[in-house]
Amino acid sequence: MPRKPNFTQEELEDFKKRLLILREKIIKGIENIEGDVLNKSQKESTGDLSGYSFHMADVATDSFDTEFQINMASNGQNLLNDIDSALKKIEEGTYGICEKYGTPIPKGRLKVMPYARLSIKAQEEEEKDKKNH
Repeated sequence: MPRKPNFTQEELEDFKKRLLILREKIIKGIENIEGDVLNKSQKESTGDLSGYSFHMADVATDSFDTEFQINMASNGQNLLNDIDSALKKIEEGTYGICEKYGTPIPKGRLKVMPYARLSIKAQEEEEKDKKNH
């Protein structure tokens, strides 16, 4: 049976505030990335290549930059999902419980990563499993 973390109402409000601020920053970052990618795509689709070089290295760099930005937006979306999940858990009274072991996640970890779903031990095991597969 999962144990309940011992948070005061003030601590929960602080975590909620941190999550909401982080959520807003990520949304703005994703919007900026999407804007950059869309602007670049619009130039390419309209045939406005006057600002583009046809040098292979430049094309490769542009392609890498676009792929990097898309990956950043994807990672941001994953983080948004974790933040939304953490906010929901605050409302449900289950915030700060490791999803794998049902044990409390240390407050210090949550202060650094208020969206943490796993204890450090569970996180390390998950990363080790990903490496091995």
